[in-house]
Order: sequence, then C-alpha cells, then structure tokens
Amino acid sequence: MSETNRSVVVTGAGGFLGRHLTLSLLQRGYAVCGTFRSAVRGKQAKMALEEMHGQPTDNLTIALADLESDDGWSAALKGADALFHTASPFPAKTPDDPQDVIRPAVEGTRRVLRAAADAGIRRVVLTSSIAAVMYGDGVAPYDEGNWTDADGKFATVYYASKTLAERAAWAEAEALGLDLTVLCPGMILGPMIGKTAATSVGIVRNLLNGRYPAMPKFSVPVVDVRDVATAHVLALQTEAAIGERFIIAGQSLSIAEIVAILREVVPERAGKLPGMTVPNWTAKAAASMHPGLAMIVKELGRDNRVNSEKARRLLGWTTRPERDTIAATAASLIAVGLIV
Repeated sequence: MSETNRSVVVTGAGGFLGRHLTLSLLQRGYAVCGTFRSAVRGKQAKMALEEMHGQPTDNLTIALADLESDDGWSAALKGADALFHTASPFPAKTPDDPQDVIRPAVEGTRRVLRAAADAGIRRVVLTSSIAAVMYGDGVAPYDEGNWTDADGKFATVYYASKTLAERAAWAEAEALGLDLTVLCPGMILGPMIGKTAATSVGIVRNLLNGRYPAMPKFSVPVVDVRDVATAHVLALQTEAAIGERFIIAGQSLSIAEIVAILREVVPERAGKLPGMTVPNWTAKAAASMHPGLAMIVKELGRDNRVNSEKARRLLGWTTRPERDTIAATAASLIAVGLIV
C-alpha cells in the first residue's frame, strides 16, 4: 500500500511531538486522524499545522478521545491502517499522587492498543522514552537491552510511568497479535508548531528567561523533534522494525553545554543565563524549593550517554547537530513571544 492511500491515527496529536509527527505524515501523503482531549485543542493544533504546512490540512481529521476513558477510541481508529501512540502524561513537577501519572500512561496504553486490535489494526508504533531505558542496573552508554527499574533508586514517577507503560505495550502486543515497534527518544527539543511547548522545551525557556540562577551537574541525551518524527515514519515503513525497540537520541549534553550554546546563538540573552555550576550537595539542598530540580536530583553527575546505532543501522535514521536543535528551540521560543 502506497503512502498516499494509507490512513493512520496519531494519539496525542496536539502535543509537541504529536504535531510534528502529524505534519511529517501529512507532507508524505498520509491521511491522519489525530486524537485530542478536547475540541479546542484539536482546533488549535489544526490551525497551527495549516500555518506550518502552508496549505489546508484536508487529510487531517480530529477525533476526541482521552486515555482514561473508552469513549471515542473506536470511532477514531475505524478504518485506519496503522496507529502511532504518542500520548502520555509528562508532569512539570512531581505529583502528589504518583498514580495521576502512572495510571493514564499504563491503562491508557492498554486501552488504546486493545481498541486498535478491535478496529482491525495490526501495525503500531509506540513512543516510549529513554526514561524507560537508562535507570536500571546497566552502565553507559545504554542501549535497547537496558531497562529502567520502576522501583529502583533513580525511578521518578515519570520514569516509572514510561517503563511500566512500555512493558504493558509489549505484553498487549503479544497477546493481541500486534506488530509493534517502540521508539525511546531522548530529551526532545526543537522548534514548536504553534505555542505548544513541551516540558523539555520549558527548560530552555526558563534558562533564557533567567529562571535558573545556577546550573546543576546534570546531562541528558538530546534529540530534535523533527528527527523524532522522521524516526516514527521510518519505523512504520521499515518491515525489519517490527518487534524492535530503538533508542532515538543524539549526544548527551550537560546543562552547562546547553547554556554555552545558548550564549553563542542568542548573545542578547547572555545576561539572563546562569554562569555557575553548583556542587551536587547544594543542588540537593535546593531541590525541595525547585520542582524541576527535584525530578533530577537523584542523578546529578551521572553518566547518561546512550547508543542509537541500532536506529541508524536498521531504520537509516540520522539526526541533525545538537547545536542546531538548541538554536532552533531558542529561535522558536523567541518568535512566539515566550521569552520575556
């Protein structure tokens, strides 16, 4: 079946990655049904996509569906050839009740995959995360054989949610006879479509707005949202990807390295950027007052490198330089007025 007559569903199409994946699919001639939690979010995303696409998005339909409800999924998935499941909660801070994140991630994944099987869909590409890879008993550079221990010392609520949701997806795929591919992206940065900024993009936003007085010793693999979207399409188009798990990430950058790039590409904001790296003990002491810091405090100074050779070899995937990604993130934030 050619791309121009394939119909696919993208869950979470209003999100940062969801919008880019939807755009990438539309540009390749796919008919896309995007799921949204509300009609308002669907309308906003459609308008932003049309502006970026440069023409009406006639091949995009909007469906209302929520990970915590059965309503809407049957209609959204009817007649589709494949499913991209990108929707999952990503908290900006640690929730009071961990189940507020874990339940929709895990049960939502089960719900969507079962609905897909009921609709006759066999081909599924699921977005997991390096959060489901790096925090077990392995050592860097981490690869697809590594798994996060959801009960381990490094497992935040978000890391646990992504790990448990991915494991649930593999179990459901086996039980339902689905052809599943899982992608595990790094920290996704890059330009926004509209004003939807992911939690990860919020880190760059806060740096440029002078919200961080100093830098913790934290590093994370970075990847461009456009390259992640391309990886999803390649996963669908590559038969050898069925049953496989792929790390989708580039170089691991420290906060200090990200700040150095921002100083170079946005010199007018240099005065807002932090200039000092704090010792780990200081960062740990300050974690109770900074929600974002509390989410990474257990891994300060940790080696978080990953190996994406498998995706490059089997999918033919490539990624742009991390500097270009960070520059595009900053330019996008400035363009939409989120830097003050």
